[in-house]
Amino acid sequence: MVVLQLRFLLVPFLTSIMGAAQYMMQDAVLMNYIDRRFLSLEKRLEKCNQDILDYVEEFRDFSKMVLSRLAGLNNHKAEVKSEVENLLKRIERAQRDIDYFGSVTDSNTCTEVHEDLVKQQLFEEAEEKKKLKLMLNASCDHMLAGIKSLKVVKKTGDKHGSWMKDPGKKHTKIYLLNGSVNNVIFEFANIMTFMGSNHTLKARRVTLPFLWEGTGHIIYQGFLFYHRYGSLNEIIKFNIQKRNITDQMLLPGAGRIPAYQLSPSMKIDLALDEQGLWAIHAEPETGGNIVITKINHITMAIEHTWDTSCNSKDAEAAFMACNTLYVVYNLPSGGTSRIQCVYDVLDAVNTYEIPVLHFPKRQGSHSTIHYNPKEKQLFAWGDGSQIIYKLHTKQKV
Repeated sequence: MVVLQLRFLLVPFLTSIMGAAQYMMQDAVLMNYIDRRFLSLEKRLEKCNQDILDYVEEFRDFSKMVLSRLAGLNNHKAEVKSEVENLLKRIERAQRDIDYFGSVTDSNTCTEVHEDLVKQQLFEEAEEKKKLKLMLNASCDHMLAGIKSLKVVKKTGDKHGSWMKDPGKKHTKIYLLNGSVNNVIFEFANIMTFMGSNHTLKARRVTLPFLWEGTGHIIYQGFLFYHRYGSLNEIIKFNIQKRNITDQMLLPGAGRIPAYQLSPSMKIDLALDEQGLWAIHAEPETGGNIVITKINHITMAIEHTWDTSCNSKDAEAAFMACNTLYVVYNLPSGGTSRIQCVYDVLDAVNTYEIPVLHFPKRQGSHSTIHYNPKEKQLFAWGDGSQIIYKLHTKQKV
């Protein structure tokens, strides 16, 4: 009886022990599986890291190879450029030799120029002068004989700047453009307002959409014409009243060197005379000689260009008056300004008989000199002073 009771007690006990052992075996198998998966992941991560390191090393080697090849290409580029320049020089020398031998041959074979060809050339030159006289008002027959006096109207602003009236309008407004790089115009009701104290507070400010470069701007018939800053030779036409750009143009050949050696910030100097709008600049191809261009101020089209004999070396400014260019020279350190080169586009002035014209009673330099064809006087900016020069004129010979 006792044995039966023990058997009934042991059976559940052994059953429970066997169930626990079975669960422990399953847990061990699961843990073993998880360990194997972790080991597999670790191995894959190690392989991935190694692959990344290998790729980085290969990329570095590739970068070094590319940089070395680029350096080699730069060297080859410099060598090719040098060879091309040498080739061009040789071609130029060969061309000169060919021209020389050709001229010698021509002079030996034909010592007399055909009279008809000479007549044709003279006829074409005469026709060209007729066209220019029609384009330019030939009745403008006065020339500068001297500078009578000066008046310092005010001293305000920077060393470089420009001030002017609008000769194309009936009003008496004064315009001030301060600095060689700026975009704000000050408009004064008249010269008395400009001369007064706290004058800038009484001025109307007009802000331009683009900065100007240099001091060679001009105002004519309500428009500001100026060289756009940062451009090689772009000229902007700006409506002052409506405050918008109405037109623009490019001036071929301009903008590479200063128009005047002593005014390095001015690459293009715009000018006005009785004939309208002109542009003054210098070109390296002319040896630094000044080039003048007649521009139609309405259409912004180039009408004609002249290569002058006036050099830009030691020049500080210039202006146009009655179809004639007057170039102002000075010392690099400043001194007495003088006009010693004159160029008339219609050959109506014998430039070799004109004496040197000195500016009176002033030592210094000018950053701008503009002729006002309505008042027949010069508006100049010299070392921060706004100056008016009165002129003495005579008939052209």
